[in-house]
Amino acid sequence: MSVKQISIFLENKPGFLAEVTKVLGQNNIDMRALSVAESSDFGIARIIVDDVYKTTTVLKDAGYINSVIDILAVALPDVPGGLSNVLNVLADAKVNIEYMYAFLGGKTGGAYMVFKVADQDKAAAALNKYRIRMVDQEELGEL
Repeated sequence: MSVKQISIFLENKPGFLAEVTKVLGQNNIDMRALSVAESSDFGIARIIVDDVYKTTTVLKDAGYINSVIDILAVALPDVPGGLSNVLNVLADAKVNIEYMYAFLGGKTGGAYMVFKVADQDKAAAALNKYRIRMVDQEELGEL
């Protein structure tokens, strides 16, 4: 069970992220999550959206270089140690986390964590074993 994440490559200059979000808004694209990483010359905006195909088409038409990868999205219990439990399951399974970020579910108000891992199948098996609920693309579109 995976979710599609779109990475958008941007120049590291004032206003570039604002331009991207304006394009998305003008095309009625609803972002579910956003993470931005930067270096001195460029940035990468990682987004999860309600409509991946429409978003990639809109971005391409607007001249933005983007790519799509599969990531894992996990529903977290809103209790102390909820994230720690998930991280321990992945650590015990010897799954390396390349990066992660969090978001809240719109209508449900639930907490979610996005994981880019070195071995997605191994991570999913470990999470399933401990009945940690992963979220799919369809569920994200309904949040």
